[in-house]
Amino acid sequence: MRPVPVTIRAHAKINLDLRVLGTRADGFHELRTVFQAIALHDTLVCVPREGPLAIECAAPGVPLDRSNLIWQAAELLWRALRRRGPVRDIAVRLDKRIPLQAGLGGGSADAAAALVALARAWRVPVRPAQLTDLAAVLGADVPFFLAGGTALGLGRGDEIYPLADLPRHWIVLLLPGFGVSTGEAYGWYDAERDLARGLSLQEPQHVPGPWPSRAAQMINDLEAPIARHHPEIEQMKAALRRVGALAAAMSGSGSAVFGLFQKRRDAMRAVDRLSGSGWPTLLTESLDRGEYARRSRPVRLRDARLLGAG
Repeated sequence: MRPVPVTIRAHAKINLDLRVLGTRADGFHELRTVFQAIALHDTLVCVPREGPLAIECAAPGVPLDRSNLIWQAAELLWRALRRRGPVRDIAVRLDKRIPLQAGLGGGSADAAAALVALARAWRVPVRPAQLTDLAAVLGADVPFFLAGGTALGLGRGDEIYPLADLPRHWIVLLLPGFGVSTGEAYGWYDAERDLARGLSLQEPQHVPGPWPSRAAQMINDLEAPIARHHPEIEQMKAALRRVGALAAAMSGSGSAVFGLFQKRRDAMRAVDRLSGSGWPTLLTESLDRGEYARRSRPVRLRDARLLGAG
């Protein structure tokens, strides 16, 4: 059955809370984190085209080979469907908007979206549990992006448990002039493990409002070790607080720092005040599970020519 063109959004995340509980027998770190889906997103378009699998993206720094998680997702799903040979007759066009190496989960979001979109493009039924299993193979936080909303991540971050959704908050992201790889982040954490554990006992910041703030106390155990290598992290947090953020923290393994605002006008005012800071600034919002599902739904496109498929 010939594939059909499909488009899908791949939404980013922030970590409202991230604790490193130790090192597992498999060498990974044991985590307890609170994921929050946000409106910032990449867009993937799967276009039927003769020949081997291809990834197309104009953004600098995005790999277009097997090192890209989209490619790995396609190969994994292809094998799960018991198809022979290399993946073929499909091209994935990526409109990249989520910054690289920012702790916003862009690569993982793309991988999860690719699994969903390719299953639809290839017109094969794939059970949600099977998609979740495949997602966990691709990366620790990939399963979260199949559900979105607000969720607790345990284990490597791949054991996902829905939480009461954070009420709608506006989120201001500050992006420094550097990225932080996951390997660097955990390497620095391991080198300062005792100190990092001590810092995790600091008085938490509480997210105000009716949402159960104890579930997300705005502590990131990776933040202090990274900030010692990149002091801008603390400077960005302080800048966000000065312009009225209810709370500010680094997301994931960095390098993006976010501030939470309950009102859009306050967030917009903060963006305006930060315009001269020298840090690129993005304004986005939190997504609950229902809105995430609606915005992330794959859509079949009837006319591939609209996508430039020729």
